[in-house]
Amino acid sequence: MPDTTPQPAYKRILLKLSGEALMGSDAYGINRQTISEIVAEIKEVAELGVEIGVVIGGGNIFRGVAPAATGMDRATADYMGMLATVMNGLALQDAMRMAGLNSRVQSALDIEQVVEPYIRGKAIRYLEQGRIVIFAAGTGNPFFTTDTAAALRGAEIGAQIVLKATKVDGIYTADPKKDPSATRYDKISFDEAIARNLAVMDATAFALCRDQKLPINVFSIFKSGALKRVVLGEAEGTLVYC
Repeated sequence: MPDTTPQPAYKRILLKLSGEALMGSDAYGINRQTISEIVAEIKEVAELGVEIGVVIGGGNIFRGVAPAATGMDRATADYMGMLATVMNGLALQDAMRMAGLNSRVQSALDIEQVVEPYIRGKAIRYLEQGRIVIFAAGTGNPFFTTDTAAALRGAEIGAQIVLKATKVDGIYTADPKKDPSATRYDKISFDEAIARNLAVMDATAFALCRDQKLPINVFSIFKSGALKRVVLGEAEGTLVYC
């Protein structure tokens, strides 16, 4: 009998998860139910044999300390944000362990008692062994966002696409919350997105993806099965192509 198992469109992906995605409906912090649901979506893709790298943000934790950071030196605040992403990485790894997924957390900051340091060759080896690699602490440098970390790690590990998981199901002509007539793009080129001044990622991350010819797909992580549909090459979210 012929194999009817759906074949993924990508062999290796870089998934960018915002810290805010882990909050669920909470004001800040990590919502256990939400993180379990996100991991279930990731597991569906892992079971297709896709190699998965994850870059995680820290907004859910840093939001809780943001009032204290008002007026703080930018570099100091950014390092606090990086530490928040390490906490999220550990939470995500633990949720994956409970779901039966094998994962490793690698940090751009050296905290060897907690997580292993980021080493590109080791990360690629883990991916080839079928382990999910969670990249924490951003790029390890202040003044760069976790979007830039996602673009950088995606290029470094040879990912075929960067998947940006958000609360919105794609890129719109305007903010859909403010403009009811806003329409979603199914696909858009890098050049057109720049010309239309669409906020896909921050400028550094966007430029890096464009220069490395690394496509981006923006989709909603809260839409059941959306991640799997993107990986299977179905029309889901918005594809930014070269």
